[in-house]
Amino acid sequence: MATSSRVKLSILFMAGAQAMLNSTTSILISSASLVALLLLGEDKSLATVPVTAVVTGTALATIPASYFMKKQGRKPGFLFGITLGICGAALAAYSIYIHNFIGFTLGAMLIGTSTAFGNYYRFAAVDVAGPQNRSKAVSYVMAGGLIAGFIGPQIASHSKDLFIQYQYLGPYLAIIGLGLLAIFFISFVKIPNLKEESHAEPARPLFEIIKQPTAIVAIASAMIGYAGMSFVMTATPIAMIGCGLTAADSFNVISWHVVAMFGPSFFTGSLISRFGEFHIIFVGALLGILCVVVALSGLLISHFWLALVLLGVSWNFMFIGGTTLLTTTYKPSEASKVQGFNDFLVFGTVATASLSAGILQTQFGWDVVNLSVLPFFAAIAVVTLFKGMKRTQAMPG
Repeated sequence: MATSSRVKLSILFMAGAQAMLNSTTSILISSASLVALLLLGEDKSLATVPVTAVVTGTALATIPASYFMKKQGRKPGFLFGITLGICGAALAAYSIYIHNFIGFTLGAMLIGTSTAFGNYYRFAAVDVAGPQNRSKAVSYVMAGGLIAGFIGPQIASHSKDLFIQYQYLGPYLAIIGLGLLAIFFISFVKIPNLKEESHAEPARPLFEIIKQPTAIVAIASAMIGYAGMSFVMTATPIAMIGCGLTAADSFNVISWHVVAMFGPSFFTGSLISRFGEFHIIFVGALLGILCVVVALSGLLISHFWLALVLLGVSWNFMFIGGTTLLTTTYKPSEASKVQGFNDFLVFGTVATASLSAGILQTQFGWDVVNLSVLPFFAAIAVVTLFKGMKRTQAMPG
């Protein structure tokens, strides 16, 4: 059918736009701290500030982006967000050209605001496909993230020396190109207008919802899973360079880390349906602990690679598990404010984690960075283990 073909084509273009977004994020993850090391003076403790700026921009723009698209529509919102990202990349590139750390950080923050808009691609894909094709739509979007794990770091690696006198200028010019491709993809997508839904049941106050034990565990899981991942990942390029490894080695490790973040998404939902959210979050926390064990066991590239792959899968299980668990704690009429509050907490925590990672890495070293996240992973593991056991015992035999 023509309609079916149109829907499939729109989903394909949405996946392409998602791939451009995640490729941009991969470039930032793998190169921003290394750019900062070149732009800073003797004090290198602020090397992760640009990455922090990205996440801060995302956190601050998440709710405004939702409001913008609610009023103007998803497609105009996506195009506006992509334009912000292109402007941010241009500012970052120019700041590298004039050797200005503050300008580079502001450019990175502007790219972060673009990411806030792009985070709604997955919801728009469901709007396009309809409820009956929800799982396929999400799978295609996550495939875009998987592809980006290879594209982003490789772009950064092969373009960082494109301009000999201005190292890393190339990757940020490439982000502009990725943004233009994203505009091309979104231009061909037909997205239904957002509609206000009426609900018979009145919405409860936000505090009443989030004080539920299940809601607390869900939010904490997403926060710790995302912040713990960002904390270790942000420090990784700096740690690898400090150990005598090359920027190319760092790009390769980050590339596989991003693949590990998105690759499991094709079956994480099925695992949650079969074993429950608490068990999947528990496994994610165990993988986070195992990541720390591997990271502390040596400083070879193989140690960094395995630790970051484990960290990526840990993020996937904890973040998706926590997000899914959260949806069981509120009514449809309460979804918007709970989701917005959750995302604000998550990205606010991630911003704090990425900033402190650089300070700890430069002042105390790689071991301290990893030991710092261990108690948080352990706490979530203990809580979800007992919660999962309690839920299993409560199920009818």
